[in-house]
Formats: sequence, C-alpha cells, structure tokens
Amino acid sequence: MKTGFYAGSFDPFTFGHLKIVIKASKIFDKVIIGIGINPNKKRRYGLDLMVSGINKVLKNYNLTNCEVVTYTNLTCDYAKLLGANYLIRGLRNSVDYDYEENLASINEEISQLDTIYFRAGNLGIVSSSMAYELFINHKDVSKYIPKEILEIMLSVNKQET
Repeated sequence: MKTGFYAGSFDPFTFGHLKIVIKASKIFDKVIIGIGINPNKKRRYGLDLMVSGINKVLKNYNLTNCEVVTYTNLTCDYAKLLGANYLIRGLRNSVDYDYEENLASINEEISQLDTIYFRAGNLGIVSSSMAYELFINHKDVSKYIPKEILEIMLSVNKQET
C-alpha cells in the first residue's frame, strides 16, 4: 500500500491545499493530512475546528482514501510511525522549491522517506497567511478557501468581534 503524508499547519486549509490532496489521492492508496502542532506558533483557528472542517471538505469531495491527523514531533518521524512511504509537499513557485528541497534533503537523510512534490497551480498563488490577511480585511476569499473552512473562519471571527 502506497501512503503519502501531507504535512502543514493548514491554518486555514485552502483550495491550493485541496488541489494537492486531490492530486495525491489519485496516486496514493492513502493520503494522511498531518496538521503539525508547533508550540512556538499561535494558531489562528483551533485544531479541532480545522480537523473537523478538513474532514467535511474531504467528505464533500468524496476523498475517501484521505484522513486528517494532528502531531507534535518531527514530520518524518510521525509519517513513518503511521506507515507512510512518501512525504507530500506542495509547490507554488521557485522560492517554495528551494525551501522544500532543503527540507526534503534533511527528511530523506534522517528517515529515508522521499518527498513527492505537487504543483498547486493557479490555486497556489494565495498562501494560508495571505488568505487570512485578505479575510480579516473583509475581502472575498471564497475562491481561495473551501466553504466548509470559510464557515469556520466566519464563526470564529464573529466570536472575536
């Protein structure tokens, strides 16, 4: 069984992320979406909310070979623990490639896991941070954020005001 592990903060999960998951789901028997917990970074949206939202997106897109997990240790260690054969990463541009290639080299050295890159294409022009910035400045982000995730963002934003 070929299993890919797609790691990120997914804070929030975007259509660019979804495009990567869709592409990976066609190649791998199983895709694990790993939400990494970095104690040095404050999350914009709670883990439980984002896990729930991503699971709704997966269900609505009939991505039955995908699951969502959270983890705190090294990505490559957790991926191996779950039986992943490959790490999955998305690329938006050449700057991403240089950064990702450094990560891939380290991950391969310490875990022997190879990294598979998928292009985010035209949906990758907006990062999670940029989508969030647009959102909090009252711009329409519906073309960048799945409706299931946008509902979470609106709910959290409403509670904060």
